[in-house]
Amino acid sequence: MTQVFIKAPSSLTISSRIEERLHRGELTQAQVDDFRDFLAEVEREFLQHRIITDNTYTRWFREGKATDDELRYFIKQFSVFSNQFLIAALLKEINSPTLQQSRASREILLNELGVIYRKSGQVIGTPIAQTEEEKDREGDPELVSTEGTVDGGICRFRAAHFEWLLGVAEGLGLHYEDIGKRKHGSSTTLHFCDELIRLYGSEDPNIAEGASFAVENWAAAGFWQDLEDGLTEIKKTRHPQLHLAFFSWHNRVEGQHAGHTLLELEEVYFQPSFDQAKFMQGGREILDAIAVFWDGLNNDRETR
Repeated sequence: MTQVFIKAPSSLTISSRIEERLHRGELTQAQVDDFRDFLAEVEREFLQHRIITDNTYTRWFREGKATDDELRYFIKQFSVFSNQFLIAALLKEINSPTLQQSRASREILLNELGVIYRKSGQVIGTPIAQTEEEKDREGDPELVSTEGTVDGGICRFRAAHFEWLLGVAEGLGLHYEDIGKRKHGSSTTLHFCDELIRLYGSEDPNIAEGASFAVENWAAAGFWQDLEDGLTEIKKTRHPQLHLAFFSWHNRVEGQHAGHTLLELEEVYFQPSFDQAKFMQGGREILDAIAVFWDGLNNDRETR
């Protein structure tokens, strides 16, 4: 299954793919009009959620003024979310209603665990000349790729996303045993992790679809850029040893993931089993849980 990357749209509108299906007679004008109204509701309820449009914590973080203690606390909490996401991703794969959706879920999970995307025709191990600075900013080409498929790719321990994050942590004096476990999470971080498992990994495909759509569009909405900007400033002014590829890679790839969720929504929306209310429920509830996570970080920053 080849990953065909699609850029996230700036707003949710009827795509050329839907227009083509209308012209071919696969969809009626009434169906397209209903879908347009549904996309407007999704944009209103999901993309205009306050944690997407007004994230107080990441707006502060992007200034690069976090103290070392604040930075370590952030990395520790983010590592818990990042590591516990694997449970939700595995459940999403297990509960996928179709083989195609199962494979799409495995693409994400296996890449998280260290299987590198391989482009069609690419020779494994082909060297690419890069400076150490370019590797840190864009990702070591031996460990990361934003194109291709895990099918036929290779697994490297160091390509696991958690190991990239460990590289950031080690630059701040944290070690493997200090991050990623539930025991390291605050109550608000663990609430988010548990909601990811319940919603993103739901046995109900409509709940899971809504949660997945909301998560990917949250990830594409700019918080990764805020984090990269803040860490870049900190690296420039205080910690030149910081490795930032974990954040810069996610910042580059998440918009493509969001584009895929729209493609997936176009495929499931017109099926008889699609439940709009449950889709909206999954998205709203996961966005509220995301807000609990970021609000928790901000409250902890203000009260520590």
